[in-house]
Amino acid sequence: MTRRTLIESAAALLLANAAAAQPAKSPNRQVFQHDLPKVSLDNWAVTAVEVVYGPGQSSAAHSHPGITVAYVLEGEIRSKVGDAPEQTYTAGQMFIEYPGQVHAVSGNASASKPAKLLAILMAEKGQPLTTAVK
Repeated sequence: MTRRTLIESAAALLLANAAAAQPAKSPNRQVFQHDLPKVSLDNWAVTAVEVVYGPGQSSAAHSHPGITVAYVLEGEIRSKVGDAPEQTYTAGQMFIEYPGQVHAVSGNASASKPAKLLAILMAEKGQPLTTAVK
């Protein structure tokens, strides 16, 4: 093998590896990213709850003992968590609640159409997942 063949082979191998390392175009897209609070997940469990609101329906103010991530499945959801301003989320959008934050507003933004969200609640086992706030 000549020195030239060796260099050409090494160059071809490097180019092939570089091409393979390039991420392929993916149909997946990032929908949500948010920092998490510092918590220990020892003895925690995850629970998924589908929350359905009829037209104009809402929930009373409440809090959760752990981290809650909500994904709007259908319609529009009004939400006010902690000190953040009230927002309206549409299908495909997400929001997060930290442990103990007050969820002061949670309901259907429409008076004529239903709304639905998927709540992923992560909390210590044995804790009530929702607590009413007065």
